[in-house]
Amino acid sequence: MKDVDKSTAGFERDPDGSLFDPRARAAMTRFAAGEDTLALEAATAVRTAFHAVERMRAHGAQGRGLSSGALDVLIRLNTTADTADTADTDIRTDTADAGDGDDGTGDDGLTIGDLARSAGVSSRNVTGLVDTLERDGLVRRVPGRRDRRSVLVRITPAGRAWIDAFRRPTQAAMAAIFQGFTRAELAGLRHLCLLLADNQHRVSEHLGRALTERPDHPGDAQGDRP
Repeated sequence: MKDVDKSTAGFERDPDGSLFDPRARAAMTRFAAGEDTLALEAATAVRTAFHAVERMRAHGAQGRGLSSGALDVLIRLNTTADTADTADTDIRTDTADAGDGDDGTGDDGLTIGDLARSAGVSSRNVTGLVDTLERDGLVRRVPGRRDRRSVLVRITPAGRAWIDAFRRPTQAAMAAIFQGFTRAELAGLRHLCLLLADNQHRVSEHLGRALTERPDHPGDAQGDRP
């Protein structure tokens, strides 16, 4: 990436030329009480970068009446619909000669739980986002085809049209915020962000197992009962 001489966001440079946030460094130095602050500064930088990307991406979305969270839900549903359309075409082609009256299509939507897990947020949060999207006519709730008791969220034609209209502004916004990055740097950034997420997931699983293996865990206590 081409370096700029002076940061417009108030960042400064270490002797090796790498950027750092002097405000974050000062705060982390006090917090760490003399210990190394690099990991803490890196975590702060990740949050700063996340908010910067979200502000840029949401700039166009808010002008169209959607928050970044609602936009994420809509994009995930659009991807699911595209996959389902391809599968439906294949199934209809395979069954046409057999004269099968069933269209053979599966569930081309996602449950609230599916959306929450894929986004890493709570089901309550996603429910509010889906309510907003449904009120705007961009998604709708439908019963599952395989299990009529389940409720799926599905993108509507209006939702697809919204995605089509937003695609170009999003691409332009991302090109602007990553201006000067090489393809290798973008790939490296993607790798490091996902590696960080993978580490968090691994630690979370470890802590979950440790909790269930504790002698005083409620499940163990119930199992010891006669």
